[in-house]
Amino acid sequence: MPNDQPTSFIDRTLSNLRQAWSGLSDSTRYMITGLPRPELPEEDLERVHQQMEDCLTVRSDEVSARARAAGLGRTYLALDPTGQLRFLKLLAENYSVDREAVDQAMDAVRSAKDDDARRKAEAKLRRTLEPRWRRLLKRFTTLPEGVKFLVDMRVVMLEHARSEPAIRALSDDLQDMLSAWFDVGLLELKQITWESPAAILEKLIAYEAVHEIRSWDDLKNRLDSDRRCFAYFHPAMPDEPLIFVEVALLPEMAANVHDILDADAPKGDVSAATTAIFYSISNAQKGLVGISFGNFLIKRVVEVLQHDFPNLKKFATLSPIPGLSRWSAKTFEEDGFELTNAERKALAQIVEGETDGAMLSEALGRTKWFEDEHLAAALKGPVTRLAARYLYGDRRPDGKAKDPVAHFHLSNGARMERLNWLGDTSKKGLAQAHGMMINYLYRLSDIETNSGAYSASGKIAVSSSVKPLVRD
Repeated sequence: MPNDQPTSFIDRTLSNLRQAWSGLSDSTRYMITGLPRPELPEEDLERVHQQMEDCLTVRSDEVSARARAAGLGRTYLALDPTGQLRFLKLLAENYSVDREAVDQAMDAVRSAKDDDARRKAEAKLRRTLEPRWRRLLKRFTTLPEGVKFLVDMRVVMLEHARSEPAIRALSDDLQDMLSAWFDVGLLELKQITWESPAAILEKLIAYEAVHEIRSWDDLKNRLDSDRRCFAYFHPAMPDEPLIFVEVALLPEMAANVHDILDADAPKGDVSAATTAIFYSISNAQKGLVGISFGNFLIKRVVEVLQHDFPNLKKFATLSPIPGLSRWSAKTFEEDGFELTNAERKALAQIVEGETDGAMLSEALGRTKWFEDEHLAAALKGPVTRLAARYLYGDRRPDGKAKDPVAHFHLSNGARMERLNWLGDTSKKGLAQAHGMMINYLYRLSDIETNSGAYSASGKIAVSSSVKPLVRD
């Protein structure tokens, strides 16, 4: 698969937007003298400001309102990153809440003489608290692919939210709007197969975030008869997966991802499968960060699989541990991990180091250390315990797991079932977790209890095989 594949289809998406809106906006796009320059210099900014004002002008003509919104959208799409930042700052700083009007509305609430007057004053206050940018953003939802336009616009907002407080407020408010529009009750679960439209398959390749899809043959293998792929879609974005999960139907719980992804391996017998392994869950729309679909997706997919394959008894993940290597590097530097005497002796025969952390750091820094039989054997115990401590022992200030994947599955009611040594020896797997992977088990009878205990007090459910690794 060419490296520029994701970029090429994203470029086509932008082109489709421009074409979809061209007929709507032709009547207004030349109200200013052509489109602004890509970097949106100061002399062009006022004209864009006027475009925004025109979009908010109340008119009875819906066609004209749509045309103005399309023209403003095309202006934004023509900007480079510098221009987009200036566009968003203009929007965020000039179309927020009118604080003076809010103060007056609050005074009216406080001074209301009776219940009826108070209700009217409260209603006016609610309207006053709505920033003007909401009205402007809602204009885009009436356009073809307008919701997708807003989702992509939020990606740019998120890039600047930390350094630009006004844009952060804009992004947070747009997230609230999107949360309402993307309520799970409005989403449709679909199975993606090799017969799905090519545009959907292409996006699956581009959006896969856990295990890169390297070719069309690789994708076909993941959609074979002993595999399943499901995605959520929204009616306003029917050709854009929001989140998708890849599933392998196996006779037992998987310990490494290479067997699952091996395109040359014989096809599995689905009738003999007892375990469904969720080996990749990818959020496809960065602009929907903060809006959770994953917990609903897993539960719905379990329901579908149970219906289609009554012989399935176990539902588990084969998950990465993306923060382990970064956390362990800091732990080694601080000499915060202690080897047993036997582990220290075994490693000392192979690597040098004055401290336990130095020896582990030197060993794991060697190229293809996992192919050295003796070195790998010496590292298995320490690195497995290290992973257990990271996932279970060291917590965030709120008592929850530091690892984002762990937090996701534990919040959804899974339990830590098994740590897998050398579960992913790809370049990415070694870089992020020293090759370690973990199975999270979704036991249907325990999901609600586990989820409640973790949410309330940070209690993590662990299996009998993991429990000895997490004892102090």
